[in-house]
Amino acid sequence: MNIGIIGYGKMGRAIEKIAKNRNHNVSLCYDKTPKISLLKTVNLDVVIEFSQPESVFNNIKICIENNIPVVCGTTGWLNKMEVIKKICKEKNGSFLYSSNFSIGMNIFFEINKKLSKLMCPYTKDYEVTIDETHHLEKIDKPSGTALSLAESIIHNKMKKTWILNEKRISADQILILSKRLGNITGDHNVIYKSNIDKIEIKHEAYNRDGFAIGAVIAAEWIKNKKGVFSMKEVLGINK
Repeated sequence: MNIGIIGYGKMGRAIEKIAKNRNHNVSLCYDKTPKISLLKTVNLDVVIEFSQPESVFNNIKICIENNIPVVCGTTGWLNKMEVIKKICKEKNGSFLYSSNFSIGMNIFFEINKKLSKLMCPYTKDYEVTIDETHHLEKIDKPSGTALSLAESIIHNKMKKTWILNEKRISADQILILSKRLGNITGDHNVIYKSNIDKIEIKHEAYNRDGFAIGAVIAAEWIKNKKGVFSMKEVLGINK
């Protein structure tokens, strides 16, 4: 495939390396919102978007409007997700978003989903804490992955809402602890704690390669498909 990368930081470079190793051509590596003339010149099969929260909406919009499938992993912009879905539907476009493209993390999402269902009868007995740590360069807090974990627990009615780095004032709250330290790629712990025991599940990313591989696999998958998708479809995980 002919792949474009928007957001050419550490993740963009990791994606470029993996894409080339999988015999794809990377003809666009760009940090800004590309002009229509540039997109048409390079004739892209798909764009992988890992930019910044303030530019991601325009990046996705311009690609969809020009019939280029988009795979996006940028977090911190989801208040505009419904608008993007609407544009994608109107333009018969192709869009895939994930807060985390790691295959291991997507399996972790499913473990968290199952565990929160099992814990529902004991919601008053167990406090839930999500502890996430990332490198100093990560801007958004909490991480998109932590939000996905929290939303799954809330969807399953184990808890009702989440708070960030505050004192828990209600048993219905999920406490998210968000830290930015050193060059940590990404650690996520989900902890269920009562007065008598603790259940904890953990995912630790050693480097960016897991995210990059997942993003490229998603880009391969979305070719010739129309609609709005997630990693669930890519990995064949039932909702």
